[in-house]
Amino acid sequence: MRGIVNGYVAFAFWITKLAYVNLLWVAFTVCGLVIFGILPATAGMFAVTRKWIMGEQDIPIAKTFLATYRKEFFKVNAVGLSLFLVIYLLTIQFQVLRSMDGINYFIASYVVLALFFIISIALLYLFPIYVHFNLTVFEHLKWSFVIGIIHPILTVFLMVVVVVLNYATFIYIPGLLFFFGGSVTAYILMWGVSKTFSKYEETENQKILVTG
Repeated sequence: MRGIVNGYVAFAFWITKLAYVNLLWVAFTVCGLVIFGILPATAGMFAVTRKWIMGEQDIPIAKTFLATYRKEFFKVNAVGLSLFLVIYLLTIQFQVLRSMDGINYFIASYVVLALFFIISIALLYLFPIYVHFNLTVFEHLKWSFVIGIIHPILTVFLMVVVVVLNYATFIYIPGLLFFFGGSVTAYILMWGVSKTFSKYEETENQKILVTG
């Protein structure tokens, strides 16, 4: 009986922590007027889940979140702006190619779609890599692409799990997304991507430096 009670308490504790992080994510996204807040808030959320996965279960959640939010505000928005510009230019290119006649333009449009797919892969890895390694803006983007492509099975697994979980929640219990959508997704991605970190922490003459 005591084991059941302890298990329930532990479960409730984790549920509370996940909800707390998700609410911080929502609140500070809004505080940054959404456009400027969502990326640093997401970085803060991943920084917290990274600590948990590394075994630091009793960290001060709000302090860890806010420290990352403030520290990374401008840099992570620069990363996001770079990705946005790439996506925007690819979207324009795709529309132009689809408006042209000819098989060459048709084939080229599928090349652009392939690039969109590669970007979606990189987005899975971007924040776990961002909060774990000290890199430049370009290096964050590069390693997100590289690691995502090198580990196709993990990439497909994470895509399927995240999409199916969030879709099922949206269909059956949409209210849960407000409390857990971001934090659970972040935890799953951080857990999966962290399995690859040991292979890259000592590469390129230690140019990839692990954060604290």
